[in-house]
Formats: sequence, C-alpha cells, structure tokens
Amino acid sequence: MSLQARDTLTHAETAARLRVAIARLARQLRQHSPGGLTPSQWSALAMVDSSGPLRIGDLAEREGVSAPTATRVVASLEDLGLLSRATDPADRRTSYIALTDVGREKLESTRRSQSTQLVQRLSELPAQDVRRLVELLPLLESLLTDDR
Repeated sequence: MSLQARDTLTHAETAARLRVAIARLARQLRQHSPGGLTPSQWSALAMVDSSGPLRIGDLAEREGVSAPTATRVVASLEDLGLLSRATDPADRRTSYIALTDVGREKLESTRRSQSTQLVQRLSELPAQDVRRLVELLPLLESLLTDDR
C-alpha cells in the first residue's frame, strides 16, 4: 500500500472517529439541557443569535434547509416567544426575524448548562489530558472555517 493510500485510510478512519465522538458528545449535551427544543430549533436560535436579524430565506440558506422548513421552524419559535418577526420599513414585503429577550435568555441558559456539564467532565480528567485538549482546540476550531 502506498504512503498516500495509507494517509487516505488514516484520514478516513480519523474522520469517522471524530464524527462519532462529536455527534455523541453533542447528543449527550442536548439531552441534559433544559428547554425541550429540537436540534433544528436550537440551531436556528443560535444562527439568529450569531448573525443578527435575518430574513427567513437567509436563515434557510445558512442552515442548509428549504425555505418552507425554515418557515416552520421560525413559526414554532415565534409561538414559543423565542423569535420575533418585524417588517422591513424600506420594503414591506420583507421581514426579519430576531431573538426575543426570552429567546436570548433561553439560549444563554442552555449554553451555561452545557458548559457546566463540560466543566464537570473536564474536571474528572487528568490535568495532562486537559492540557492536551486545550492545545488541540485551535486545530479543532480550524475545521469549522467556511473555506474548506
């Protein structure tokens, strides 16, 4: 087997293990978080929080879902009082969605809860392992860039 073929196999195995570990950790954090929202609802809230007021079409594009799906998610979050919709005064055909104060607090509360869970798990690891994780964080964060 060539060096390139071995590297490709190693990358595939690493990608599979990383995907499973991240998915399981994310699922465990979601299961122990307050709120009872679906992953799609949480993702939409986080996107609106990070991007500011958005049109539903822009949210759909950023989330990689259809406009009707985004519309349903937004409507459910509006019903819960977590998002609000405002018409653009310059173009009455356009409306923007934004977090409400209740939505912002729910998102922040959930993030605090998840961070607390991770702090607990990290505190159970040997200090050397925590240091290794800290050293690897920039590498993991580099996988999140949109240019890849």
